Amino acid sequence: MPNGATLSSDIERISSTFPRRLGVQGLCAIFKAAFWQNLSRSENSDMNSVRIALANLRLPATREESVALVEGAIMQASTELVDIICFPECFVPGYRGMGNHVSPPDPVFLERAWASIAAAAGKANAAIVLGTERLVDSNLVITALVINRDGTLAGFQDKVQIDPSEEGTYSPGSERRLFQTGAVKFGVAICLEGWRYPETVRWAARRGAQIVFHPHYHKAERTAMCPQLSLIQRTAFTRRQCCVAPRKTPAGLPARTAPAPARRPLRQSSGLTVLC
Repeated sequence: MPNGATLSSDIERISSTFPRRLGVQGLCAIFKAAFWQNLSRSENSDMNSVRIALANLRLPATREESVALVEGAIMQASTELVDIICFPECFVPGYRGMGNHVSPPDPVFLERAWASIAAAAGKANAAIVLGTERLVDSNLVITALVINRDGTLAGFQDKVQIDPSEEGTYSPGSERRLFQTGAVKFGVAICLEGWRYPETVRWAARRGAQIVFHPHYHKAERTAMCPQLSLIQRTAFTRRQCCVAPRKTPAGLPARTAPAPARRPLRQSSGLTVLC
């Protein structure tokens, strides 16, 4: 909740920029602006100690390479003391569609890959949001596997709202989950869910999520680069601000960033964008 002392100073500061004579609407505008600035400051302060990395990696040539790229990104992030790393949609073993050639679904490979990545997460002491797939009652489902900082598996967030182009390849999931690492609660909305179905984000925010990770798949035009990812940060009740992580462009051009309150990346290298 807003701090009373700082709220008063915010009101005084903002009111100095307004004309001396104000009606009721003007006074309300001053209070509203001060209230949200103060509330955003107080809630964002809780997030300052959390360092997030978004892995915009090149497309893997094989499913084995997808695991190697993930483990390499985790190792790199560990040198940055990253707390949470988010990977693109279906990165392991690869997204099925848009002309991609991916090996048939293999539960044995997936179990082995998840175990190897979980071990890397435990060594790096970092939580992982891994875009992957899994078989549920013989149906192939797009999912995000969440791995705890100690390398244990926290669970899956399946993609409930799939794109029409994915029908016939993937099946929709059926429920939503909330995850937690340390003091940070977060949800996951995969690709179309975040673009077209705001209730997927609202569900998590109303249950206390401070972050909603939004991994999706996108193939860049000039080279094989994976997607940008976005963070949706809950700042108060049903009010939300969207922080879109910068995307490393194929030719190494300056990354695109969203308007405030998006945070500038601390560092970008080899497809890894470190925030906060």
